[in-house]
Amino acid sequence: MPYRNSSLALVSLAAGLDAGLLLVFVVIGRASHGEDGLWGVLATWWPFLVGLVVAWLVLRAWRTPLHLVRTGLGVWVITVAVGLLLRVASGQGVQLSFVVVTFLVIGVFLLGWRAVALLVRRVRRPASR
Repeated sequence: MPYRNSSLALVSLAAGLDAGLLLVFVVIGRASHGEDGLWGVLATWWPFLVGLVVAWLVLRAWRTPLHLVRTGLGVWVITVAVGLLLRVASGQGVQLSFVVVTFLVIGVFLLGWRAVALLVRRVRRPASR
């Protein structure tokens, strides 16, 4: 499996990118609705951040943090599912349009950076002869 036995730096970068992109998703979403304030951002972010932690633990994502299919798809689906369930459990709104946008945007974010990383690694890797 590619990227096995990942370094602490790579794992930290991958986890940080995932968490940071979830924060970007939240900030963009709240701004598009004219909502601001640190507490509102944190209230919207925490369910997805917990979902991300659950995903990383369930998948043991630190083993292959850059793997697009094995790690990326799983992290995406689990993060969104847990995040939405926690939003419902905590009394936050979960309209169908929010679910669709959340699923698509978080998918683009969490899979997108891994796809870019994969392309960069392939371009940088010298051709075998």
